[in-house]
Amino acid sequence: MIQFHQNDPSLEQQWRGIILFGRNSASYKFAFAKSLLQLAKAGHATVSLEDIAIPFSAEIVTHLKEHPKQGTSGSSKFLEACKSHIDGGLSLDKLHEETAKLGFVNVVDAFHNVHGETVLNPFYTKDYSRSGKNLILTDELFRLTESSQFNNLMPEAEARWSLVETAWNLDLNPRLIQVQHDAQNELLFLQSSEMRRVDVSSARDALNGYQKGKCFYTFKDISIHGLDDNLCDVDHFFPHVNKQEHLQRSGADINGVWNLVLSDADINRHEKRAKLPAIRFLERLHNRNEFYINSKHPLSETIQNQTGNSEPSRRAFLQRQYDIAISCACPIWEPEEELPGTF
Repeated sequence: MIQFHQNDPSLEQQWRGIILFGRNSASYKFAFAKSLLQLAKAGHATVSLEDIAIPFSAEIVTHLKEHPKQGTSGSSKFLEACKSHIDGGLSLDKLHEETAKLGFVNVVDAFHNVHGETVLNPFYTKDYSRSGKNLILTDELFRLTESSQFNNLMPEAEARWSLVETAWNLDLNPRLIQVQHDAQNELLFLQSSEMRRVDVSSARDALNGYQKGKCFYTFKDISIHGLDDNLCDVDHFFPHVNKQEHLQRSGADINGVWNLVLSDADINRHEKRAKLPAIRFLERLHNRNEFYINSKHPLSETIQNQTGNSEPSRRAFLQRQYDIAISCACPIWEPEEELPGTF
């Protein structure tokens, strides 16, 4: 978390720190984050818990319909109210009332806390009094809505939510968790013990936050929206063409999440192609993968299962893959232009 912010304490990275590295004992954080983004985008400066209850409960209900388990706790009066609404036993107005009363007990105070510390620039302040319970959205949140990265933040939160809830609902042993990549459909998926595949999210949506919305090689802004001109590519750091060499000589799966990076499409298709990035980029790949490790499961478990359970072993794993790629006579490549990096 400290390293994630070390060279870039921007508002975007503080927000991503909350989404990626905050506690995941329940999914309320993700619903709350998406609700804040919606309300700020609509221009609301002061919002009551009753106001937030409308988008917040809608997000929770939508996810509950697909994934009944939305936390690690055995019971929740708020989630029971949402389930009752889904079953037709609770009206929408009553759901909003119950949400305002029960849904924000912990999330409002805990949202800004990451690894025991409060983010530098909170995105709201509390104004609880006898007249009502309100949140004052800060200038920092409104500046976030004007950021070039804003349109990436909503799908990033959704993807993170999907990863966490899928692991909860499949009830997988952490040592067996493998988030896998479907290259044809550009999806991440998990495999259950019954060998049932469960699609989780777009690979772009899930990976973008860990790269801070930047091209892995050039640090230019990228987008994860399909209609944008700067839609990024999902690239293999170690070229896919040598897949069998890596598998046979070290047992490494080049299609693993540890080897997937997001790249500017022009850079990937016209410059890098099937070339091997210069050795200095190996440290960047390691740092990015360590962000996964610090983000809690399931990406954390996946990377450790694929590359090693300790930081030194993961470094050695990447160096081994680099040595294999060199032995395959991969041409070395560096981008023609590169902005200052932040990891």
